[in-house]
Amino acid sequence: MKKNYYFAILLFLFIVILSVWKFFDHKTPTQSNKLTSFKLALDWTPNTNHTGVYVALAKGWYKDQGIDLNILPYSADVSSTVLVTSGKADVAVSSIEDVVGETAKNNPIVSIGAILQHNTSGFIVLKDSGITRPKQLDGKIYGGYGSPSENAIVTEIIKKDSGAGNFKNVVLDVDAMQALESKKIDFVWVFSGWEVIQAKLDGVKFNYFPLTKYGIPDSPTVAFVATPKEIKDKSELLKKFMTATAQGYEYARLFPKESAQILIDKTPKDTFPNQKLVFASQDFLSANYADKNSRWGLQDGKFWQAYPKFILSSNAILDSKDRPVKTLDFNSLFTNQFLP
Repeated sequence: MKKNYYFAILLFLFIVILSVWKFFDHKTPTQSNKLTSFKLALDWTPNTNHTGVYVALAKGWYKDQGIDLNILPYSADVSSTVLVTSGKADVAVSSIEDVVGETAKNNPIVSIGAILQHNTSGFIVLKDSGITRPKQLDGKIYGGYGSPSENAIVTEIIKKDSGAGNFKNVVLDVDAMQALESKKIDFVWVFSGWEVIQAKLDGVKFNYFPLTKYGIPDSPTVAFVATPKEIKDKSELLKKFMTATAQGYEYARLFPKESAQILIDKTPKDTFPNQKLVFASQDFLSANYADKNSRWGLQDGKFWQAYPKFILSSNAILDSKDRPVKTLDFNSLFTNQFLP
């Protein structure tokens, strides 16, 4: 009886291990050994939002799909969104705000996979500023990034906390936390998985106001995007790209420490002066790339209704003739069709 019991346990463990191995070692046969060139534009310098890509690259999973992946170097002079809409990149890392803004200008892009399924961003202030709640941001200086939707979001958060929503917006030309710590600004929009962790490691005393806690609809933080033309002309290639990419992010979910090391090893030498930040950030993001029982990349349609509607309600999103856009075909802004 005991022998049968132990045998059943061993058989179960063997099946589980075999299933995991098959997922991470899956190779798709191609018609030839020739690889297809594929260009990916990052939204910023390499960071833990991008870990899954570097893991898949290091493991050879793009090559398994017949893809020769070329990660375009980040430049502050041209956004990843521009690179993808101009055809210089096949896919870009971007945001919901950019998807809405570009589509409103009749220059559509489509989200093909959420890097983070939920919004993990918020506003940060120095503790010694005395600001303990959003309504106290009235009359303060906000360090912005130049997005047309920023004013609407900042105003809404202040109003939700019974404030007037009046503040000064200055576009940053230095690092967000550097600007905050030097007191050139009073508050700034940051990510829980990077700047908030950075502040903790640096011993900075701060207060933090998560967007979703103050009435802003939830949404994916960052996503992979492509143009409708790319989707139409290269659907099979996009499927292969997302299959390899999903393998990378699923691996990072399971093995954060190893994945963080891969990110460090596969990027230029001085990309991460503080490697402790990379490991701490990866621990946070590996647990937040997707909900516990959800596959990576999956996008919830309700998020692509509520948050874009909120952005458009500000009248800050303009069409190609500088007229406020009131609505869009929200279902056309995203697709899950390329996820494995």
